[in-house]
Amino acid sequence: MEIKKTVVIGASPNENRYSYKAVKLLSLYSHPVVPIGIRNGSINNIEIIKGFPEIKDVHTVTIYVGTDRQSEYYNYIISLNPKRVIFNPGTENPEFYKILETKNIKVVQNCSLVMLNSDLF
Repeated sequence: MEIKKTVVIGASPNENRYSYKAVKLLSLYSHPVVPIGIRNGSINNIEIIKGFPEIKDVHTVTIYVGTDRQSEYYNYIISLNPKRVIFNPGTENPEFYKILETKNIKVVQNCSLVMLNSDLF
């Protein structure tokens, strides 16, 4: 299995949120994970980071932020230079898809949890 450093946008310390479950599952599958969120807290002893930290060697960004709040992350996500961006259910954003595609960043419309559990990640 290829190890894929993954940034989770919209990470939450609430264990009922899918972003929380994604961070746990990514960690379980030994993918280095960087949770980015707006609330203090941690997931599996991984501290949630606020803001727009510089992160090197990002393979995947997975989004758990609704379309109405995604524009504030456009430049940041592009600056990470990921190989792909996963838009989880409820985060679909055709405007951002076009921007990413012009930067040669692959757009994936899928559920990170399903992809991980189905060996499609």
